[in-house]
Amino acid sequence: MEEPRQSTQRDLAVSLIERHGIMRLSDLKDHGVNPATLARLVEEGVLQKPSRGLYELFGADIEAAHNLAEVAKRVPKGVICLISALQFHEITLQLPRSVWIAIGSKDRKPALDYPPLRVVRFGEKALRLGVETHTIDSVPVRIFDPAKTIVDCFRFRNTVGLDVALEALRMGWRSRKAKPDDIVRYAQALRIWSVVRPYLESVVADEG
Repeated sequence: MEEPRQSTQRDLAVSLIERHGIMRLSDLKDHGVNPATLARLVEEGVLQKPSRGLYELFGADIEAAHNLAEVAKRVPKGVICLISALQFHEITLQLPRSVWIAIGSKDRKPALDYPPLRVVRFGEKALRLGVETHTIDSVPVRIFDPAKTIVDCFRFRNTVGLDVALEALRMGWRSRKAKPDDIVRYAQALRIWSVVRPYLESVVADEG
């Protein structure tokens, strides 16, 4: 009877991962799949481990934003922010080497082997405003919307660089992905409107 049970676990594991794209070990165990079954599937080349505790189908047709899905699985309360969010929305020419993620001011800092993280702490209001949920490789990923991300880049201009914030503002305006009214609303809510205003007015005047 042991072999049918193992076979059922194998089929279950593959079926679950096909449906969800990428899964944590803890989630698979909750569905009745034991670690030994997963280890065999990895050894046989059916599954692969993109990072510790995560499983996906070997050779899966993954999206360019796959790293964001991995991070979302491991840090479910976090929100993809700043340069990683700009890249996702295609309003920057930057190619971040790490995944930028926002967490609460008192949240425990996540420790991941891979992909590398840039962790930024946001206040409660800043962490709540402008959050969208996108599905990447079947994983729901929380990402700040374009206008909120642009405002955040001005808030963290000493970290990402003022040139990055200005580039995002211009590209957001040209692509119409970031509406001026939304930028104003977020900037006022986060008390940085006095900083953003002259740059926004200049872009509107130049590009309008």
